[in-house]
Amino acid sequence: MLKWLPYPMIRIAIFFMAGVLLGIYFPSFVSFKIVTGLLIFCIIGFFALKLYSVENRFPVLLGFLGLSVIFLFGLVRLFLFTDWNNESHLSKIKGEVEAYEAIVRSVPEEKTKSWKIEIEITSAKTSGLPSLKLRQTGWQPATGKFLLYVSKNNFTPDNFHYGDKILVKGAPQEVKHPANPGEFDFKRFLSFKNISHQQFVHPDDVKFIAPATSHGFIYYSHLARAWSMKKINKYVHGDDERAIAIALVLGVTDGIDNDLQNAYAASGAMHVLAVSGMHVGIIYAIILFLLKPLNKYRWSKWVVAIISLILLWAFAFVTGLSPSVLRAVTMFSFIAFARPFGRQTNIYNTLAASVFVLLIINPYLIMSVGFQLSYLAVLGIVYLQRPIYNLWEIENAIGDWVWKITCISIAAQVATFALGLFYFHQFPTYFLISNLFVIPLSTLVLVVGIFLLLISFLSPIASFTAIILEWLIKALNWTVFKTEALPFSLVNNIHITALQCWLLIGILLALILVFEFRSVKWLYASFALTIAFTFLQWNHFFESVDQRHMIVYSINNHQAIEFIDRGQSYFVNDSLLLSDPERIRFHIQPNRLMHGVSKTEFEIPFGASIKGVNYYQWNNKTVAWIADKDYTLPTTASFDLLIVSKNSLRKEEFNNIKANCIILDGSVSKRFVTYLGEQVKSKKISIHSVAKEGAYIF
Repeated sequence: MLKWLPYPMIRIAIFFMAGVLLGIYFPSFVSFKIVTGLLIFCIIGFFALKLYSVENRFPVLLGFLGLSVIFLFGLVRLFLFTDWNNESHLSKIKGEVEAYEAIVRSVPEEKTKSWKIEIEITSAKTSGLPSLKLRQTGWQPATGKFLLYVSKNNFTPDNFHYGDKILVKGAPQEVKHPANPGEFDFKRFLSFKNISHQQFVHPDDVKFIAPATSHGFIYYSHLARAWSMKKINKYVHGDDERAIAIALVLGVTDGIDNDLQNAYAASGAMHVLAVSGMHVGIIYAIILFLLKPLNKYRWSKWVVAIISLILLWAFAFVTGLSPSVLRAVTMFSFIAFARPFGRQTNIYNTLAASVFVLLIINPYLIMSVGFQLSYLAVLGIVYLQRPIYNLWEIENAIGDWVWKITCISIAAQVATFALGLFYFHQFPTYFLISNLFVIPLSTLVLVVGIFLLLISFLSPIASFTAIILEWLIKALNWTVFKTEALPFSLVNNIHITALQCWLLIGILLALILVFEFRSVKWLYASFALTIAFTFLQWNHFFESVDQRHMIVYSINNHQAIEFIDRGQSYFVNDSLLLSDPERIRFHIQPNRLMHGVSKTEFEIPFGASIKGVNYYQWNNKTVAWIADKDYTLPTTASFDLLIVSKNSLRKEEFNNIKANCIILDGSVSKRFVTYLGEQVKSKKISIHSVAKEGAYIF
């Protein structure tokens, strides 16, 4: 098993990560000035002790001070990296922003109704801007990154390149917290990218000012990726084939439709759709294979290392230097650089060094799902693959190859099992079978795709290569869909908390240590962690699953009411929402997952419709729902809850309302919300607008 002392970079990486995580989860725990003061004190103490005790007579104190410096450095680095700590950040500007100048920081990404562009603000105008063409007084410096969504109507993003300066009318809005329980926290996700605001604009509100002042490395990298995508689109035919080719070769997954993506997820092959450690590892292995003839020379180690680094970063350059590719290439760059040192290096130390460097560059990477899964998968393969492989010796070459791939799949799956359940709530049961075909096929697609780009200037050869690439992708997709079609191919709707995820990791680690140390105490530890996991699961059942509640969801322009009774759901909604599975998956499914919903009914046994009003008796409460203006409210009736859809509550009914609370669902306009609030001020009725306050839960 790993010993602590021989691996200094592991200690450094762990303490640096601890400092970063403290700053992320407890940002107000201690002020920046105190942390900076402590850091300076520890640095001075460390070097003073080092000079005083040349013979290292105080190793424990010296180690404590050194690791404290690393820990505090993690806190300081996170604070300095976080944009909204800057005094000129957009969130700290006084007054309403009317317009601003910004720099394009990403390739425009196509959405259903708009183009998404990441931009970085440089200056803002808070007053006195009569025209976008006139720059007058009132401008002030500003900082911050945010997302700009430009309507597709009469707008083409071809002229917007990385580094271009633009002028935008209007004010960015702070990203909101999730409106429905369990919903994906987009605000938190963007905060880890240093993004806090977003804005939706029309094409007339965006003006091009000037091209990039200096065409740097990233600019040309984006041009290289655009050129590569153009070549693949030119030679590869078929929407699915193009989408998979671009995803596997360049790491761009925008063109993959939901059905294809779900099929890859269900078959356990989702990892091939984004350029990551596996793809870069394949390229590195091919490079080493091609350079193998040089190994007979004494000077070959450093030559191979330098060539490997050049080719790996050339690949990263062509893919547009996306975060996932940069992460993987950095990881393998450390491995490539460490190879010439031979026995003086250790793979765990090398991986820890790459983690440390990446987190210095961007400390928020530690919260990236891809970052966590990549390093866990690599650690699992490095530590577990060889012991598993040694369990069975196969003399047949094909059988040995199959067993190697199986061992790699098992090792990676064991290492990432807990995180997969936590983030994706599912487990592909046939991952061993699918990976036997997916890994070699995706490898061929990657190699042939790169070869296509290299010979794209030779049209006849490129066209023939593209035909081979198309058939390889067809075979890959066929394998994925056939695996998905197998019975019980996916165990889904699994709900675990972050604490349970850690407990699962602890259980798996303890079981591994049982075999490593041949000690029963680790078996006892795994048993204790299993009891804790089971207790939390039962607690979740009694607190969330074995309960009854009603929820009015906050979904823009839609009606959605759900009654959940101990895992049984009764769902009331409009037809347009029912035909939009993506919205249901995003807004509604997380709440169902938390409450263990296994069955959904659309006929409500405890409801009735009388004169245009739907009535429900729920938990000894009377709930009324009006969805259009063709209704009649009884003058003598009173309700505990009155749900209003589509601005349907008529003005003449205001004085007749007898309800404890009026709930305005997502189909109610903002103007009607304001108007109704003014009308019922004098009445003792509370109003809850799901658009403003989030979902209503009873």
